[in-house]
Amino acid sequence: MSLNPHVIVIMADQLRHDFIRPEFAPRICALFSESAQFPRMYTASPLCVPARGSFFTGRYPNETGCLVNGWEPIDKEHGLVAARTPNLYTCFEAAGYDSWHTGKQHLHTADAFDEQADSQTRWMSLERGYADHLANSGARTPGGPRFTGICPELHSRKTSAARRYSIPQTGCYEDGFENFFDGYILKETLHAIEHRDRQKPFLLNAMFLAPHPPFDIPSPWYQKFKDVPMPENVGRWDPLQSPLNLYHMSGAIGARYHREEWQEPWRVYAGLVNLLDHCVGQIVDKLKAEGIYENSVIVFTSDHGEMLGSHCLWQKMVAYEESARTPLAIKMPRGKNAGVANPGPTSQVDVFPTLCQIAGIQIPNSVSGKSLLPQIEGRQKPTKEPVFIQSDGNGALEKWSRCVVDGNLKLIVDGFKDEVFFELYDLEADPFESRNLAFEQHASLPRFLATLSAHMQRTGDLLSLNEADYQSFQRNYAYQAALA
Repeated sequence: MSLNPHVIVIMADQLRHDFIRPEFAPRICALFSESAQFPRMYTASPLCVPARGSFFTGRYPNETGCLVNGWEPIDKEHGLVAARTPNLYTCFEAAGYDSWHTGKQHLHTADAFDEQADSQTRWMSLERGYADHLANSGARTPGGPRFTGICPELHSRKTSAARRYSIPQTGCYEDGFENFFDGYILKETLHAIEHRDRQKPFLLNAMFLAPHPPFDIPSPWYQKFKDVPMPENVGRWDPLQSPLNLYHMSGAIGARYHREEWQEPWRVYAGLVNLLDHCVGQIVDKLKAEGIYENSVIVFTSDHGEMLGSHCLWQKMVAYEESARTPLAIKMPRGKNAGVANPGPTSQVDVFPTLCQIAGIQIPNSVSGKSLLPQIEGRQKPTKEPVFIQSDGNGALEKWSRCVVDGNLKLIVDGFKDEVFFELYDLEADPFESRNLAFEQHASLPRFLATLSAHMQRTGDLLSLNEADYQSFQRNYAYQAALA
């Protein structure tokens, strides 16, 4: 393997792991067949900005300081990665890579590293050029008021506000693929590949928006799928799942819809996945045409998943599998070591150190993740370490969640103001997370709680958990167990 392979990161936004299927994503499936695969990969946070803060730095949200999207000024500081935190861009720039970024730029840092004059990355982000593109084309921005609805949002975990966020409304975007979010991102991505510095190894971070709402998508993808089968938990509220999710966008919007009403969003979401698949295929074809595909490391993943009506929830910010589990494939140069590298739980904080090791770049001391390269190359057996997930809100600090996945067991602890709710699931016996074992005095729960609590303390969490919280949960919710 060359000491300086090209590194291509293709990231979707809000892509469910169970949509990586030939009928929806044949080109992505073909890429997976040539790649090392991690079928139980988990995001560090099921929300755009903190997820990317962890992915690009190899650190947990508590460690980066980036906990929420930070749209609200009162909690903006909690939407920023700490200044001067080493990340994928800066480390590869320093190693002599020709670095390009296309699409969403949601690695937000306190020092706005992407706006610094000495940044060596070429920033072709959606935020910088798309509005001008639409103005020049006379096209409208996809979405609009009818694709949004009002829901509650807590600020600084103290005061409530009404905010508008996307709803599962669908429509056909009449201004065509070339003016759609991802059509623009694809054009910029192909430009980056063609105009790279051919004397240097190439780093490309292509951040697509699909299949994130709004579900206002162009032809032919809007009409492509007529009937998409839905899992059994879509539109179903299990009696012992956390009611605290009703206090924020995921449940406040998702619980408004019955199962039959989710069929149309599922159909259009599948079209968006297929549109994304088209973009990935175009990138692969361009890399091959440029003669650099074989010597490229290609990472395909998503920042997090999408509930899409599962558990009667919408979008993300929860630790259920549909929201927290993400696809991950790492194609090595010349397709070496393809196949499942680790069938067990794995964290996205491991991707950054993996890419550093592949490229021969020293892994920063700040990194908490561990390189997956020994597992990819078969030099190390798949690890069986616990994986940690956290959510702290959306635009501001609000309803929170902490989670640990260890083997087939998953503990989720939700909190809203003075309430704490526990969920424990056996993912092998109960893949749809419908039987909450936390009400059954499960023998593993105290150990899981201790593991999660220690992680929170080790990473500097603003919150804490202990055995007394579980005892309080049992007292407060005993009536709910009896009713179920």
